[in-house]
Amino acid sequence: MGLPASLNVSLNFNSGATFGNPFTIGDPVNGVLGVGELSDSTAPGLVIDLTDVAKNIRITRGRNILRDTYDAGSAIVKIYDPTGRFNPQNPSSDLYGELTPLRKLRISATYNGTTYYLFSGYTTTYAYSYDQAENVSYVDITAVDGFRLFNLANITTITNATAGQDTGTRINKILDEVSFPNSLRSIQTGNSTVQADPGTTRTALQCLVNAEFSEQGAFYMSPEGNAIFKNRATVIASAGGTPIQFNQTGGIPYANLVFAFDDKLIINQATITPIGGVAQYAEDTGSVATYFPHSVNYDNLIVQSNSEAMNIARIYVATRSTTTIRIDQMKLDLLDTSVPIGTILAMDYFDNVNISNIQPDGSTITKNLQVQGVSWEITPQRWFATLTTLEPIVDGFIISSPTYGVLSDDILSY
Repeated sequence: MGLPASLNVSLNFNSGATFGNPFTIGDPVNGVLGVGELSDSTAPGLVIDLTDVAKNIRITRGRNILRDTYDAGSAIVKIYDPTGRFNPQNPSSDLYGELTPLRKLRISATYNGTTYYLFSGYTTTYAYSYDQAENVSYVDITAVDGFRLFNLANITTITNATAGQDTGTRINKILDEVSFPNSLRSIQTGNSTVQADPGTTRTALQCLVNAEFSEQGAFYMSPEGNAIFKNRATVIASAGGTPIQFNQTGGIPYANLVFAFDDKLIINQATITPIGGVAQYAEDTGSVATYFPHSVNYDNLIVQSNSEAMNIARIYVATRSTTTIRIDQMKLDLLDTSVPIGTILAMDYFDNVNISNIQPDGSTITKNLQVQGVSWEITPQRWFATLTTLEPIVDGFIISSPTYGVLSDDILSY
């Protein structure tokens, strides 16, 4: 059985953060002049196609449910290399001197004429190995998305980071400071405002996460390699979208549901302190009485006022003060003809899913959740997707929503 979609793996040796795929005759996307980059298999310094020699691909992207923040996405591509071309220590290879860290790796899939990006990132290691008899050689190319670039860059002063800016503008100023390309950004206007930058030494990633949390929004890297910022209103409203149905009786089939029912994600006390401000404290006393204290403390936030810090403390506790049965993950087999290939390839953070599972006693557990992680495992014989699913990361009242539009039950956001 062949793979359900046409795979493309490319390695880009050009300098800079932007990506490109090789020009491919007949390809509906990369076969268009001005879209695919002109190159050939012996042109180091440009873009080379690794698809035919890629034997195993593992991609991991998602939100860390315990740390309650987005992790850097990563990919490992195992390359079959019988001639030693991809051995960075081989001086006879045409790629000698080109196989350096922070080259651009991109993985995509084309289905029914549409290209879906699965990962775009920057190489970190080239691990060379042999089979047991030392007759066949491989190289594992590891790459990490743009979060790595942000974590490597120290910032002291952010140019034009003045008081009163919305969080989206501040994020753009941070990205400007590290020269991240405008073409790789999708930054919304924030709903909250921030104070002037404090001018302390931090990484760019720390600055970005501070602005994200001050907004109670979402900042992450897309599989296309773009820096994405969604404001609080967008994050809240996303939960009102129509969910994709996953079940055992007519919806999209799945396997390996990971159930959990514990107190790991409960937060019922929060202390939020702005830079130069006063600590603001919020508590859900009913939750504390039921589950005992589960506290967090966030300080040195760039929010503009103490009242804004109090709003964060209240909505953070209100969103996380109770627990219920969770479905943290499910696995999909794209070789299953009942799985809609394009739907799954297109899935990403904040897509809504409705998961129903029939229990051994005949009862059914049904959960309305959001995708907050997408991982891939691809070989010439299999193609699996694993979705991480969570309750909304910020709750709010959504008009006309049967799930989040109940006045006596749902949170009125600020």
